[in-house]
Amino acid sequence: MYFFLGNLAFIDVSYSSVTAPRLLVDLLTKNHSISLLACTTQLFFFIYLAGAELFLLSAMSYDRYIAICYPLHYSQIMSWMVCTKMAFGVWVLGLLNSLVQTLFSLRLTFCGPNTIHNFFCDLPHLFQISCTDTFINVLVALIVGGSLGFGAFSITFIPYIHIFSTILRIQTKHGKLKAFSTCTSHLTVVFIFYGSIIFIYFVPTTSNLYTINRVVSVIYALINPLLNPLIYSIRNKDLKEAVKRAIHHVHACNYNSSPKNW
Repeated sequence: MYFFLGNLAFIDVSYSSVTAPRLLVDLLTKNHSISLLACTTQLFFFIYLAGAELFLLSAMSYDRYIAICYPLHYSQIMSWMVCTKMAFGVWVLGLLNSLVQTLFSLRLTFCGPNTIHNFFCDLPHLFQISCTDTFINVLVALIVGGSLGFGAFSITFIPYIHIFSTILRIQTKHGKLKAFSTCTSHLTVVFIFYGSIIFIYFVPTTSNLYTINRVVSVIYALINPLLNPLIYSIRNKDLKEAVKRAIHHVHACNYNSSPKNW
């Protein structure tokens, strides 16, 4: 689990680095333009890291399935070699998906006004302002991205059918809560991530939804990577103890520094 969390943390840091610096530049300067090369580069890394996180969440779902449904065989099934191969597959699938989508986006031409109603470059935004017929691009996005996305979606949620059925067969209430608590962090991250994707890519964007779409894009590109480590840290006992000690220390300092009435 911690091996996959390390990969997730690296993806989140890289994911934010694709969009956040450019957003800060736009906020601090009056020049809100971006070159086509920079836009394409941002598009490539954004799709790459978003796809990698999608596949990584699937791998983490399988990891939880083995841990709960086959706990006695977990160390044999999820060996370091298996985890390494799964992580390698996550990065390769994300790279292949991004390469295909980005290469096909190079056939697009733009006549202006080339105004993207968002703070980063993404495929739907380029399709909206392109002068080229985007039928082929949309078809490629549906076939390649759709098939990989549906596969990742299935691998993510189907194991939870078996996980929940296994948890329901546990006799004690404490055992059920303990087993389910190992999945809550992952499920929370999955629902936030997939909810953002569904709204951005499957809800038609109209002029009335530009503001909402931008808000969801901020959650998708910036808030999600920030929330992921917090969500997983909530269940960490060492972190809880450290927070309690810090709060106790602050209260003790405030008490000692407050004036005393004799």
